[in-house]
Amino acid sequence: MRESINRPPTPSAVEDRDKEPSLVEIINIKFVESGEKEKLTELLRERLVECGWMDEMKAFCRDYVRKKGRNNVRVDDLIHVIVPKGRASVPDSVKAELLQRIRSFMATTLQ
Repeated sequence: MRESINRPPTPSAVEDRDKEPSLVEIINIKFVESGEKEKLTELLRERLVECGWMDEMKAFCRDYVRKKGRNNVRVDDLIHVIVPKGRASVPDSVKAELLQRIRSFMATTLQ
């Protein structure tokens, strides 16, 4: 298996042939093949812009960089700080809408 710090190990072709895909993998494949994953990603992006989340995260990043000094911040540092804040600050209404769309897709696809 090939692996990296940033991603899980990639199974070799021999391991892929012998293994049946899990339900999660099947659902992910259906999401991608149907184009629903791309639609949901775009919907999420639109909703986050509409509610001001994107502007809030940009401002947070700018403030963090100003506070630490432009030459003292690495991308990894910024990601480490912003990801927990970003995830926690996504509005519940956006989460609920996406969850409903995912449930609808699964209900129609897995019948």
